[in-house]
Amino acid sequence: MSGHQHDEGHTVAGWTGCAVAVAGSTVAGVGMCLSSAAGLWLGLGVVALSVLVTWGLHLTGWGKPPGVRPPAERGWRVRDRGAREGHPGCVGCRLAGRGRPAEAVEAAAAGAAAAAVDGGAVGAGVVSAGRTTAAS
Repeated sequence: MSGHQHDEGHTVAGWTGCAVAVAGSTVAGVGMCLSSAAGLWLGLGVVALSVLVTWGLHLTGWGKPPGVRPPAERGWRVRDRGAREGHPGCVGCRLAGRGRPAEAVEAAAAGAAAAAVDGGAVGAGVVSAGRTTAAS
């Protein structure tokens, strides 16, 4: 099993959110079987709470960024140290005001790579009196 490439949800955030959602579904199911509107709504409230619990744990580093992680970081109890800055392409991080869309990160990385290759002269300019002149 160690040779598989699947890396989805094997985190503290994923397992905790799933457990809370299962508990909420159970309460909602029991409420439905007993014809209890209060039990049904309580269960649905717990399911909604599971989304917030999972999101909160993801933002504190107990989730994972989108995509496959390196093998050393695939353990479900490995904390993600890059969560504070936000994950590129992660909807949850963007909703929290963290990170940037994946396209912006790729464009910034491409620009930094081009600047490193050209010694930083590409795109550098001096603005004086409203005019831009190329740096030489």
